[in-house]
Amino acid sequence: MYTGYFGKIKTYKKAGLIPVSICGKAPDWYTGHQYKKLAPKLGFFVEWSVGEHKGDNDYYIEHFKEEVLDTLRPEDVINELKQFGQLQDIILLCYEKPESFCHRHLVANWLNENGLYVTEF
Repeated sequence: MYTGYFGKIKTYKKAGLIPVSICGKAPDWYTGHQYKKLAPKLGFFVEWSVGEHKGDNDYYIEHFKEEVLDTLRPEDVINELKQFGQLQDIILLCYEKPESFCHRHLVANWLNENGLYVTEF
């Protein structure tokens, strides 16, 4: 399984990968699969992006773990992602470039810790 960002979706499709959005709101032009269980919750996302905790990645990580990842069972997520295709062909998408802070990196680490190999494409 891979992670990536919407800006390179044509490259991923040419490589035969199956895009799956894991953000709260995909771009309007995106018509592919979505898996919102791995999306950040609006409350802490707004607080992190424009609120009192603007740019505080530790705040974001803490809340993403507590409000998203800790509420999910990794085996359930893996089984649900299989509905989109073979796991090795799936690419989980969000907006940020690879070097930027993004929840997809947290998701990848969580899945890796739970027995699935996930890397940035």
